[in-house]
Amino acid sequence: MSTAQSPQPEETASPPGADVRSPAQSPDRTEWTRRLLTGLTVGLVVWGVAALLSPGAGALRQLSAAALCAAATVAVPLLLARDRGPDEQALRTQSVLAETAATVRDGLERHDDDLRTGLARHAEDIRQLVESRLPQQAPPPESYPPLDRVRTDGVPELAKRFAEALAPGPSILYTFVRLEMQRVIGHMAALTSMSVECHGENHDWMLSLTHAAERSVDAISTSVDREFWNSEPASRYLDAQREAIGEHGVPVRRLFLLASARELDDRLLRLCDEQQALHIEVRVAVLPELPPHLQRGTTDDFIVYDEEVSFEIEQDLRDVNVRTRLIARRDHVQDRMKRFRELWEAGMSIRELEVRVDDEEDGTWMVDRA
Repeated sequence: MSTAQSPQPEETASPPGADVRSPAQSPDRTEWTRRLLTGLTVGLVVWGVAALLSPGAGALRQLSAAALCAAATVAVPLLLARDRGPDEQALRTQSVLAETAATVRDGLERHDDDLRTGLARHAEDIRQLVESRLPQQAPPPESYPPLDRVRTDGVPELAKRFAEALAPGPSILYTFVRLEMQRVIGHMAALTSMSVECHGENHDWMLSLTHAAERSVDAISTSVDREFWNSEPASRYLDAQREAIGEHGVPVRRLFLLASARELDDRLLRLCDEQQALHIEVRVAVLPELPPHLQRGTTDDFIVYDEEVSFEIEQDLRDVNVRTRLIARRDHVQDRMKRFRELWEAGMSIRELEVRVDDEEDGTWMVDRA
């Protein structure tokens, strides 16, 4: 008689359809979520790297490569989990992720290196092209007309533009500004030839040059301009010279050149005393008493500024000032300075002038004895 044996726990039959895999081989929901997120991350990274390294490959190919890598990231650990325990599976997953990250990093580094190399090569090509082409280029065409054409052709149009910009409403003021600007610009354009002139006396030029002087002012004043020293422009001129001497340290020398010894009088002495009080160096020379070689030189009024520009006034036969010139030609200015130095050395000082005037008044000195 046989006795029925109860089944052992491990031999209990499993219900139909039940999963016979061990718990280690059946990942739970958290594990699946982690693997899917990992696959999604790897897919996005691969897609970005593909788009960066191969922008012309097309979006479909880039997406396919990303999907394949993502699927591999999820599937490989599952296949390996059949033969490996949980710890070995985790290590394998980490290894796969590390290899993927290294691949992405290497791809980015190679792309950066290629980009830098390409930019350096491009810059070198441009430099070589510029260096090879520049010596072969012809000089650019002349952008502006010659200076003589500016003087004759461009001045009216430039003066018109100044008038349009500066003139107030009334038409007469517009015309006035245009004519004045045309005159001034014409004079400045004429200076390109190192010489310019205007009619009559131009006290504005004289004042402006005095303010502009930096090294010296040397002047010869003849009897023609003797009345000038009692005028209003003379006061402004002397103020400008006092400023040049006192504020800028510019030495000013003036030689009064007399046509006759009869001009040696108290009036001339007071004029010299006044200018000497302004720290202007003053001397006087009587033309008939000079050596013959000095009498043959010019007797026009002129002022040399900084030994570079000569301001000259021309007189007619009636000793009327008819023309003012500015001349900056080097040879002309040097001749003027030579003439000034010779007359300056031959002239008498203010003390000698006082003695001469006293002798004239006492009758001990015969004026123009010849």
